[in-house]
Amino acid sequence: MTVRLPSPAAPLKIGTRGSPLALAQAYETRQRLGAAFDLPEEAFEIVVIKVTGDNRSMIDADRPLKEIGNKGLFTREIEEALLDGGIDIAVHSTKDMPTVQPDGLILDTFLPREDVRDAFISHSLSRIADLPEGAVVGTSSLRRRAQLLFKRPDLNVVEFRGNVQTRLQKLADGVADCTFLAHAGLNRLNMTDVPANAIDPADMLPAIAQGAIGIERRSGDDNTAELLAAIHDAPTGHRLAAERQFLFTLDGSCETPIAGLATIDGDTLTLTGEVLRPDGSDAITGTRQGPVADGAAMGTDLAQDLLQTAGPGFFDWH
Repeated sequence: MTVRLPSPAAPLKIGTRGSPLALAQAYETRQRLGAAFDLPEEAFEIVVIKVTGDNRSMIDADRPLKEIGNKGLFTREIEEALLDGGIDIAVHSTKDMPTVQPDGLILDTFLPREDVRDAFISHSLSRIADLPEGAVVGTSSLRRRAQLLFKRPDLNVVEFRGNVQTRLQKLADGVADCTFLAHAGLNRLNMTDVPANAIDPADMLPAIAQGAIGIERRSGDDNTAELLAAIHDAPTGHRLAAERQFLFTLDGSCETPIAGLATIDGDTLTLTGEVLRPDGSDAITGTRQGPVADGAAMGTDLAQDLLQTAGPGFFDWH
């Protein structure tokens, strides 16, 4: 088919949250599409949509995400605009995305993946091992909380909601001794002045799809599908197929401490996954390796194995 290109007179509308990081991701998407088709910036319109998870009262209250309602917190309103035709594509942090999209929408375009690692952020310390007994750690991530308490049950973990800038300000205000951010976000925001030290995935396995930008579209919009195919990164897609299938089989959500990372070496994909009790009292890790094309099947197999090992009640809150 002949692709109908957007133009300043009929721009492609890119939906996004309004945080600095979300906008940076939307701008990267615009830049890649523009470069792929030799189009000016004016051929694209960035449409900022406020989502439930960005509600300032929720951030200020530091309520755990599990108390607000997890799935769709950062996507629902954007997806509604996509279904209604108010926007043509939606740009997301893939780690925020539910594993099943609403009817009529599809998530099948991924940009080249950024750094997958977590970053240890502190103005006085360099690594987790440096934290004194009883140190206060700020994080809103149940995964990070459980991983930290599994290794260091002496730590005092407090809720730390908000975007990158909000959390860094809380750290500067002395609310906690350290916090954690995705290194990808710092890189995309060019925040080289932040006192960040990358954590080896062997020491803290990242969130599913961390560092990956996903682009959602209407499933019947063939023209947009053709446009997005030009910027899709196949290796990232293969890695996320394994990771997101692992998460899907576990029926994971923001209430469930789950970590996972797929890597590719030649034609071989290696998937490592981890499940943890919410209080950090136990962790189970496993690995699968095989052909890249079998990534999703490996995700299913690994998840089923970990679930069987964990047994009923493993994810229950006590």
